[in-house]
Amino acid sequence: MCGRFALTATPEEVVEFFSTVSIDDFPQRYNIAPTQPILLVAAGDRPAPGSNQPARSSLLARWGLLPGWVKDPKEFPLLFNARAETAIEKASFRAAMRHRRVLVPASGYYEWHRPEKGGEQKPQAYWIRPKRGRLIALAGLLETFASADGSELDTAAILTTSANAGLAPVHERMPVVIDPQDFDRWLDCKTQEPRDVADLMRPAPDDLLEAVPVSDRVNSVANMGPDLQLAVVPENPPSRQEAAAGKDEAGQLSLF
Repeated sequence: MCGRFALTATPEEVVEFFSTVSIDDFPQRYNIAPTQPILLVAAGDRPAPGSNQPARSSLLARWGLLPGWVKDPKEFPLLFNARAETAIEKASFRAAMRHRRVLVPASGYYEWHRPEKGGEQKPQAYWIRPKRGRLIALAGLLETFASADGSELDTAAILTTSANAGLAPVHERMPVVIDPQDFDRWLDCKTQEPRDVADLMRPAPDDLLEAVPVSDRVNSVANMGPDLQLAVVPENPPSRQEAAAGKDEAGQLSLF
């Protein structure tokens, strides 16, 4: 699951990492939540200078996908995540998987480790970021919802998959991360059908991300400062059994 993330890179860093012509105005945000605007990168219509590939473009969309066939958005659940294993088949995501795959720029995301059922311990928040300090590209889906009054709203969801060994002690799911070398293939909805990019919807490499325990201030969308990402001593770290799943070949935890 991915219910909160952050994008704190400069516009110049986003343009360079995603090879976009430009990006929509998007300030540093440390606590992005569903229903809020998020930045997306999509394939463009015109070739980039000196390339056969379309120049990538950017747009803003509401985080929470609304399929085109929805009649009343108030009666439809908030789809901010889509399971990669079933998105190709689900009516809510089928069209977007075929025609409107996008990238979601992120500096990292937040996840909560929830103690075993029956306990009184509260969930422990983690800031999950690239180990090497780079941006990451989350796999996204885009739908433009047209309301009865003729207005249109771009909406989006983030694809999730099973967690890799390093992050499984925190949570069993993680967002799909697209490698830069696969950007063109993921965004190419003209020649690459969903089955052609199914191999990209896999857990990220174990050495790509690290989980940093942070305070529960991130639980409130009203808190939006960089202090949300400061490391703390975890009150409720993963149990011995859960942590064992995150050990690397040397027998050391890759979680922290």
